[in-house]
Amino acid sequence: MNALILDGIITALAEKRAIPYLGPGMLSLVVEKTAPATAVELADRLAAKTTLPFKIRKNLTAAAQYIENFKHRKTLVAMMNEVFAKKTEPAPLHRHLAELQLPLIVDMWYDGTMAAALSGKEGWGLLQGVSRAEHLDQWVKYYLPDGTPSDAAQAEKWRTVLYQPIGSARPASNYIVSDSDYVEVLTEIDIQSPIPPPVQELRKGRGFLFLGCRFDNQLTRSYARQIMKRSGEGPHWAVLPGELAKNEIRFLEEQNITRLDMDLNVFFDAVTETLPAAA
Repeated sequence: MNALILDGIITALAEKRAIPYLGPGMLSLVVEKTAPATAVELADRLAAKTTLPFKIRKNLTAAAQYIENFKHRKTLVAMMNEVFAKKTEPAPLHRHLAELQLPLIVDMWYDGTMAAALSGKEGWGLLQGVSRAEHLDQWVKYYLPDGTPSDAAQAEKWRTVLYQPIGSARPASNYIVSDSDYVEVLTEIDIQSPIPPPVQELRKGRGFLFLGCRFDNQLTRSYARQIMKRSGEGPHWAVLPGELAKNEIRFLEEQNITRLDMDLNVFFDAVTETLPAAA
């Protein structure tokens, strides 16, 4: 069964019909991991920098909200910048995805490793979700690879759009991380307002390939559900090894996502053996 699923994924990548959707678990592939690879680990890093109530020390969005409320938004941003200050060297899977010249890649973590893998390539740019606490009238910012602000008109010409829905440390310290950040987005996301037009267009007729993602909390499920929305019938896949929580199983069934029970390193070896990078 895994062989058939893998063949389908490889074919979809080769035909540019698959949209990689990368979660923090992708950091498990890097040689030297300096950035936190889970929301709990990031909450721990923030807790090490300031005093937080015990009951929220493991809850990232609540911890971030507490810092924002009692220390100021600028303090929260500064702490996030410190946590993600050191650039992470991309793993081979990051680099391989960068070479495939895919129209759209979604990156759901703050480390910027996928952007680093694309660095030096031509014809790509970034779309980043931004906090309404800092940008009252905007949901997203557009950037060229060097950090120069861009716009939707330029994005239409990019060969690859790297979409970072919850922001990134680079190039401009955009973070959707606190409870209030997520409330703003999730209030509107059902009608798709926070999702930029280039992403809405590029997802049509394509399937999503979830790598390094877990769906064991409501936020990750909500974002994935809404970003997939109106993309069509897929197919969609998730490379998810090991035992799954009941709510993850329900989510996969609800969204018609085919699970590939395979370690990411094994998946990388299988993909690169069959699907060489684009010239």
